[in-house]
Formats: sequence, structure tokens, C-alpha cells
Amino acid sequence: MTLKNTHNSALRHDLLPGKPVAWWQLGKTSEKRYDTPDIPMSGEMDPFFFVTKHKNFIPHEYPCRTQFAAERRAKRPHEHGRFHHARNWLPFGSPRVDLSGFWFRPTILGTWARTIVEAQSAGPARLKLATCGGAILFVNGAEIGWMAPYSRNLEAAQIFDVEFAEGPNEIELWFDDLAERDARYYFQMDYLSGPKASTALGAGNDEAVASAIVNALSTMHFESPSYTSGEVALEFAEAMPADVEAEIGIEGDFMSIEHFRLERHISSGQTRLVVDDAANLPSDFRHFNVTLKAGGFSAGRVFGVEICQAHEQGEPPATLEARIGETLNWVSEHSEADTVRVIARLATGRKGTDTEAMIDAMLPAIEDCHDCADFILVPLLWTRSQFAAELSGESVACIDRAILDYRYWMDEPGNDVQWYFSENHALLFHTAAYIAGHLLPDETFRRSGRKGSEQSAVGAARVRAWLDHFEAWEMAEFNSAPYFPIDLKGLTALYALSPDEDISQRAGKAIIRLLQVVANSAHHGVVTAAQGRSYEHTLRAGRTLELSAIARMLWGRGNYGRRYHCLPQLALCIRDHGLKVPADLAQIASIAEGKSQEWCFAQGQDNFARLYHHKSADHAMGSAAAYRWNQWGYQETVLHLRLGRNPDAQIWINQPGELIHSGYARPSYWGGCAMLPRVHQYRDLAIVLFEGQEPQPPLSHAWFPQSAFDEVRLNGSNAAVRGGDGLALLKGGAPLVLVGEGPTAGNELQQAGLSTRWIIRLGDVTNHGGLEGFTDRFAGLNIDGQKAGTLSVNDPDYGIIRFHSDGVVEAEGRRIDPQDWTVKGSRANLLSGRTN
Repeated sequence: MTLKNTHNSALRHDLLPGKPVAWWQLGKTSEKRYDTPDIPMSGEMDPFFFVTKHKNFIPHEYPCRTQFAAERRAKRPHEHGRFHHARNWLPFGSPRVDLSGFWFRPTILGTWARTIVEAQSAGPARLKLATCGGAILFVNGAEIGWMAPYSRNLEAAQIFDVEFAEGPNEIELWFDDLAERDARYYFQMDYLSGPKASTALGAGNDEAVASAIVNALSTMHFESPSYTSGEVALEFAEAMPADVEAEIGIEGDFMSIEHFRLERHISSGQTRLVVDDAANLPSDFRHFNVTLKAGGFSAGRVFGVEICQAHEQGEPPATLEARIGETLNWVSEHSEADTVRVIARLATGRKGTDTEAMIDAMLPAIEDCHDCADFILVPLLWTRSQFAAELSGESVACIDRAILDYRYWMDEPGNDVQWYFSENHALLFHTAAYIAGHLLPDETFRRSGRKGSEQSAVGAARVRAWLDHFEAWEMAEFNSAPYFPIDLKGLTALYALSPDEDISQRAGKAIIRLLQVVANSAHHGVVTAAQGRSYEHTLRAGRTLELSAIARMLWGRGNYGRRYHCLPQLALCIRDHGLKVPADLAQIASIAEGKSQEWCFAQGQDNFARLYHHKSADHAMGSAAAYRWNQWGYQETVLHLRLGRNPDAQIWINQPGELIHSGYARPSYWGGCAMLPRVHQYRDLAIVLFEGQEPQPPLSHAWFPQSAFDEVRLNGSNAAVRGGDGLALLKGGAPLVLVGEGPTAGNELQQAGLSTRWIIRLGDVTNHGGLEGFTDRFAGLNIDGQKAGTLSVNDPDYGIIRFHSDGVVEAEGRRIDPQDWTVKGSRANLLSGRTN
């Protein structure tokens, strides 16, 4: 097959040896549900599931994968249909064509991809193809070969030799896989060798307009890292040469049930895309999927930003009782329409058809055993237990049918991909079985075949075992902002609904313990700490994360978002069920002027995560000590800091796991580290050393939202900022480059290389004066010593600090050994400021 040269209107990009073929056209992705016979699984909660043994691979396998692999692994994939152009894929610096996402049931995905390679001469070429699923390669209509590893989220690669004709050559690729919840669905094709060539992506009717769309998407970014009011808009570098239509899809995280769509117009000559006023947009961290269309060409990209209606919320009421009332009313009227909102509505007298419609909308996910259905079911059981009299008989009957049909643990038959292995899911499964069986003691639960009383007894035993584990080791997903509320969802249900006094009391103690951990790890109510599992949407949500709403309700500092797991349940535990939250946690969560706190503790079975935190009124920083240095990471954020009172004035540092922004990899661009660094912290000083490996991205970076700080100074390898009266200096081992375009423009510092190092020093205006004097004082900070041995830093305030290879820190006559830290932890009040 020989193509005629019909691609004069095209966007061309040179192919370089060893570099990816990055510009593609894609067909529509087909999705087909993959059901297998209902069978039970064996296994149990795995407190180490994310402590990866091989790269970022999680080994647990469902029966659907076992059957799918038996049918398809090492066999030619089943392509269907032919290529029909549906969208253009632009790389934006990423080497992969990445369609990863989250699917709540086992689903077979399949997509056609197509590109044109224009070769300056005929000759052989060598292509390297990498994917996790299956793929078939065609060149000029002829099948070249295929690969079929079908290993869930674990990449394999294969080399193909092809012959190119002079001129245009058509490459078509079919790639497919089985998606089980979080699915890495992508391919990467590298041009290892071959004739001098370029790719040609069809540009529609006007190449200049198509090029302008690509440039706009490449440079586009929100004008602020977050919005609490005013106009929300994206800006880009160069004026549009023609009118362009914009479609904007707005989504929350992968568990959000809300999706919005806007249509906007960009006139010729404009450099801004106005989305809407913040008051008209849904709160929380949101992804804005922007597609630009003009002249027969279209392309899109995802941009993320947080929206918070902080002005509408105003200042929190003065008393806890009033704040609980505010909380329940806010959730009733402003949260997503799910079973959590139903509790708040019924607890505030808002019964009726609107409330029951929210229940009806959630039941299919429970009935079909979608992944994360346990998150939906536990609040529904609260509703059934506490508010059945407020519901119609028909609604109660529908709830009961869903309860009796649900799969409560992996040893019951099913064909779903519910995640049973993590601590937070295990708690909710066992809580649900315990409470559901107690609610319907004489009914038969379909999957287990047990009577409700028997189901409840099994659930109770598992709940007690879970509490045993928690009381010994606490959070496997250590100190993790997104998982505190999910654990609290289960624990508050147990506290309020348990028929057994011992379980209720133990759950109450566990609730208070988690709130103590939050308070100690918080800076003015906002968690600022190393976290075992993190996501972009939880790290960048300074105001709307559920922990902020909890802090507002309990301690009078924070804001509301739109999605909740435990907030109304926690409110009702206090209002209706006698839970007493210690009053002193407010002073710990928001430390007073002139005080400083050091907090050392351990989390996870066998104390596998040892955590250090230091804070004053003006700044806070937390880190993970001696945590899996130089091993592949998953979703761990190992250093995090904040300055002043602005929730946006935060910094964390990581090596990205992928280069696509707002992607679904674990680790992603911001959530987690491709390779976990060596981290040490002593009070307001920390060092972070990365030793990455090919093919990990060759950079480390810091989230650095310039506009959230009151002063910023950038100079070569140094970056210094002031937020309120808090000061921070970041020193790189190489130049720190402020990203100037794309989704994180003005909010990201990059340091190039697989091996990079950072020094972080915090201070405050009271003790160190202004930013200039602070920067001058600490400009000479340097790391001395061999990277595998003892490292030292001569700090002007603390003197010589020695960081040993076993995690021990020696400074100011103190010896701090992470091996001594316990789950209970220890708090020390230190003198703030200079010590000399």
C-alpha cells in the first residue's frame, strides 16, 4: 500500500533516533463490560499493598484478570472495526499516548491509533512499542506483528522492524486491555532508527489555525492556582488568528458523580478563555477538559484548579454546636447528591422525593458491586438504621434489596473488582456486613447464604480484628489526607450504630486518635505532612479537602468543599451520640504565636513509616524519615510544607511518575515519587536527595505557587519566598527553573536530572527579619558527605547537623533516632527561632 502525498495541510515534527513517535490521531475507545462467573476469592487485607516490590506494580490479581489472561495472553489481540478519526492526540512533552482512567467494573477497552511518517528516503526502520495490554502494528496496510503481555498496569516492550517507502507511510495501531478500576491504558512507540523522517498530523483546512490551537493548549494555564471568587479564566501566550470554539468538560476526582459541560467562544485576537465566575462553578479541585475547534481541526488538554466558595461560607460560627448546625445545613444543600448528603438532609428535616431520588441514583452502583460501592453503602446503612421512618416504604424496600444482594467480602461469590486489600476498604466492608446483618437479622444475604444474624456475627469478628490491627499499628496508608475521612466514615458508623458496646467504645477511641493525628500534622487546621498515599486532587486542594471542613466544624478554621465521606456522620456522633472531642486539639491544630512543636511518630504495621513534623505559628513542615530510600514509589509524598495563613501557600517536592499532567498513573505528575528520595529533617531544615533510574522522568520538581506568597525571589539554584510571616528557602543542586507555560505555569520549579538534591530551610520574620536578610543568612547552606553515608549541614542557627544513613539525626546536643518512634508518638515544645 502506498499513500499519495495528500497531507500538505499538516503539523509536522521531526522524528529523532531513540525518541518517541508522539503525534497521533485516535479512534473512539470501545468499552465492553467483561463479566465472569461469580466465584469467591481468597485473601485478606494487605497493609503493605502499596509498598511496591517491582517498580510501581501492585501484584493482587482478580479472577477476571486470570480468565482474561488465559483467553488472550501471548495470543494475537482481537481487533475490531477499522480506524475512524475521532480526536487528535498531542503529546505536550509526554512520550506516551495515554488514555488511562478509572473503571468501576471489569471493562475491555480497545482503541485504534494512526499516524503518518514522512520518510525522506525508503529504507528499514526499527520501532519499539511498549504497553501493558495488547497491540497489533500495521504499516501501510500490512500487519507487522503484535504483542500481548496483558499484565495489569505493568509495562512490557517489543521491537518491530519495518520498511518505509519514500514519502508518507501510514502507521496504524490497535491497542486494548482489561480495565480493572485504576487502569494504565497507554502505548509508547519509540523511533529507534530509520530514514530521516517526520510525523505529519492532519491540520484540517488551515495549518496556521491548527498550529495556533496547539500553541494555545501548550501554553494555556489558569491565571490563579485556586479561586475563591471572581472570574475563572485560562490564558495563553499568543493571540488567536481566527475565531475558535471551546468545549469545556468539568469533572471532579474519579469518584465524583458530577459532570458539567460548557461551551465558550474565543474571538480572533484574544489570549484568554473565560470559563465562568467562580460562584457559578462547582467547588473542589476540578479537572477542566478543554477542547478547541476551528478550521476543521480540534485538540484538547486537561487543566486542574481548585474552586472554593469561601466568601459565601464566611467566618465559622463561634460555638461547636452552631458549627455542627452549619455543617449539616451546608452538606444538605451544597454537596454532591450521594448517600452522604442524604444523611445530612434527613438529620435536618429535609425528607421527601428529592432526598429519596438521591438514594435511588446511588443504588445501582451498590447492586452492581461497583468498586467503591462500600463508600456509598455505609452511609446508606446509617440512613436505613437511623432514618427509616423518614423514608417511604418503597424506598426502604429498595434499600433492603440492595443490602441483601451486595457482596461484603472477597470470600463471597462475585465477579467485581472491588478493592478489598487496603485498610480503608476493609474497614468499610466489615462495618457494612456487621451493621447490615444486624438490621436484617432474619433475612438471607444472597451471596454469603447466611442469615442476617450470622452475617452480622462474621462482620463483628472482622471489625474486632481490624480494630486490633489499628490499635497496634494505626494507618497503613499513613497520615494520608484522603484516607482519614474514609477511615472516619467506618469508625463513626461503628460508634453510632454498633449493637455491641465494646465495638462502639473502641471505635470512639479510634475516632479521637485519628483527630489527634490530624491536629498534630496540621498547620492552622490544614494537614501539612508526609503522606502514604496522595493524589494531585488532594495535594492541590488547600481549602476544599474534607479535612478542611472537619477542621472548620471542630476547631473553627477551614472551608467546605463539595464531596464528603464522613463529615455529617462525625457531626451526628457529636450532636446525637455523645462523642466528646478533646478541646485541646484546637490549640494543637492551630499553634499559637511564639510556640513551636516537634511531633515524631510511626504508622503502619511494624512501624514501617516513621514520620517527623515541626511547626510554629508561621510555618510547618513534615517528612518521612528513612522511608524506603531509592526504591520505586507509589503514591507517597515524603515532604510537605506550608507558610503563613494562606492555605495555598504550600510546597511539596517529588520526582514525577509520569509527564502527563492530571494523569492516572500511580505515582502521577504530582502524587507520589517515581523513585523515593533520601529525606532528612531537623526542625526547620530538610534535605531531599533523588537517585532516579531510567526510564523515569529525568527531573524533580516543587509545587511552588508564586501568587500564593507575599514575596518571591528566584536566583539560579535558589528560590526564597515569604508567606505571611513565614519564610522559606529552597536550594537546588542545579538551577531551579520556574515553569513558564502549560498547566503549572508560575506554580512549578523544576530541577533537571535523575540525580538531584534539595535543601529546604524555613524561618520567620520575628526571628530572621525580612526575606532578603533570611536568604543571605542561609545562602551558604550546603550538604557535605557521601550520598550513601553520613551527610552534614552547617546551619547558622542549629550548628552542625549530621544525618546518618540509618536515619539518625544529631544536632544541638540531641540524638533523634526514628527507630525509637512509636505509634503513640511524642510531642515536644521547642523554643522557636534562633538558638544562638
